[in-house]
Amino acid sequence: MPSNDARILLHTVIPTAAVGAVATVVSGVVAGGKGALGAVVGTVVVLLFMGIGQLVLQRTAKSFPHLFQAMGLMLYTAQLLVLFIFLALLKNTTLFDFKAFAFTLLAATIVWVAAQARAYMKAKISYIDPGNTGSKS
Repeated sequence: MPSNDARILLHTVIPTAAVGAVATVVSGVVAGGKGALGAVVGTVVVLLFMGIGQLVLQRTAKSFPHLFQAMGLMLYTAQLLVLFIFLALLKNTTLFDFKAFAFTLLAATIVWVAAQARAYMKAKISYIDPGNTGSKS
């Protein structure tokens, strides 16, 4: 993984994990052990879904750079739809506190997207191909 990609992934995972830790503590205090478990599951789901999506997006950018923007929009839409489906499937679970899970899922997703946007804005990514001289041979 190139250093820019790893740096961007790191700058998104750390804030998301921090929000998940805070949500776990708050949910544990408010809803007990099941609340803490729900917050942990919500954090892990966001880290897995968004992390896998980021890796897919990076591979797409390398293989098909002309599809990068469209793939990014499609990927985020698909991730949100899958997260909503995941919420609907686990709505009546008794394994953990669903409200803690849902609020943590929402907070972690918002933090991931915001941190990713900030990381891309701060990254010094060259958008000019230095190997391309512009002349046709």
